[in-house]
Amino acid sequence: MIDLRPVGYIIGMLTSVLGLTMLIPAAVDLGYERAHWKVFVESAILTTTAGGLLALASRDALRRTLSIQQSFILTTLVWITLPFFGALPFMLGVPHLSLTDAYFEAMSGLTTTGTTAIPKLDGLPPGVNLWRGILQWLGGLGIIIVAMIFLPVMKVGGMQFFRSEGFDTLGKILPRAMDISSALIRIYVGLTLACMATYMALGMKGFDAVMHALTTLSTGGFSNYDASFATYKGAPEYAASIFMALAAMPFIRFVQVMRGDVVPLWRDPQVRAFLRWMGYAVAVIVIYRMVRHEAAFWPTLREVTFNVVSTFTGTGYASEDITQWGHLAFTVLIISGLIGGCTSSTACSVKVFRYLILLEAIKTQIQRLYSPHRLLKVHYDRRPVEDSVVNSVMAFFSLFILSYGVLIIALTFTGLETETAMTAAWTSIANIGPAWGPEITANGSVADFPASAKWLMSGAMCLGRLELMSVLVLLLPRFWRS
Repeated sequence: MIDLRPVGYIIGMLTSVLGLTMLIPAAVDLGYERAHWKVFVESAILTTTAGGLLALASRDALRRTLSIQQSFILTTLVWITLPFFGALPFMLGVPHLSLTDAYFEAMSGLTTTGTTAIPKLDGLPPGVNLWRGILQWLGGLGIIIVAMIFLPVMKVGGMQFFRSEGFDTLGKILPRAMDISSALIRIYVGLTLACMATYMALGMKGFDAVMHALTTLSTGGFSNYDASFATYKGAPEYAASIFMALAAMPFIRFVQVMRGDVVPLWRDPQVRAFLRWMGYAVAVIVIYRMVRHEAAFWPTLREVTFNVVSTFTGTGYASEDITQWGHLAFTVLIISGLIGGCTSSTACSVKVFRYLILLEAIKTQIQRLYSPHRLLKVHYDRRPVEDSVVNSVMAFFSLFILSYGVLIIALTFTGLETETAMTAAWTSIANIGPAWGPEITANGSVADFPASAKWLMSGAMCLGRLELMSVLVLLLPRFWRS
């Protein structure tokens, strides 16, 4: 039988940390002389107490490293449990959401999806909007650590290919997992502070700069305005594009850059393909809009660059109504969202490296057709890729497409229009943010969705953020018997 006490200990500690974090928005609301600060204090007490009791009850169990089974259980339960406690401030005070909506909002935050269930954001207390940003920032940090330490060990979706990269190649620099985690945290905090300072220098108000820096580096996309990033058109869009792109690159490469080695970042096939494909998407849409709508070049370039980078990285900010750009532009953006950023970044969706391996596998298979006697191997970054990695990637693609299709059908059964169901499935399982359709409110929220649709989307957000297989493996009876 699997010992769940180590899992309970870690979840209890993380829950306690989440509770202490609630004191930050409490202090902000107190500073703005908003009585809502009491709600955060109450939520902090409840959350910290619950987490502390769980940790105390399991404190004697964490004597060895986690097993593979415990790692699978831990990663899933963390993303299921923490949104419940993160939802408390949304239920106990403004905006007084139901459990369904509050859990959806917290899950969207911690998975850095960015879809909101709140119909009006402009009038919320500052602490509430800040809490939404903090949830996304914590979720972005968490997924970087999970992608570097847990997923490669669990061999999820081809991530085992990066096990040597995290612990062997970089072992000479950072030999232990804790050292890797602390280095990643320093990079993450540093980029967030740089983004915040840049926003303020470009004219953002202090609170807005903090809020948007938190949700930019996490590629989450929550904003404290119903108009999203359209509130700050111009130079801030270019700055946001740069920081969103940086957040979608492998953070482990930034560790190497900070230690004086820039070459690995530029030579990383993910980074090169990521920047190249984003450039292609921007070029296609800019040319299309200029030809079809006779749009001016510079404003079009700015608008397209910002919205393409936002969609490609899964951030989900919007500064324009992209449905008005035409069918080709909209299709390019949908495809961009299904690609996503690089592994060991805060970005979401399928990830660039899987597409690179897929393309190499297709190329190798074609070569085998006309050279059946040649010994051909799939290569990535000038290194041979094991068949187990290729098979895992192929399985991931198949499972992703299947899950996407099943989710669309399930959402239509809840009463959503087909267009809404397709984009809601797209935004939730790929953790992108925006959705379109007749049931979407003016600020892009899903407040009018049926409760069943919101729970389906919450499950899909967790499933997509944790790379599908690490969650679905828990449904196998054999997993619990072995």
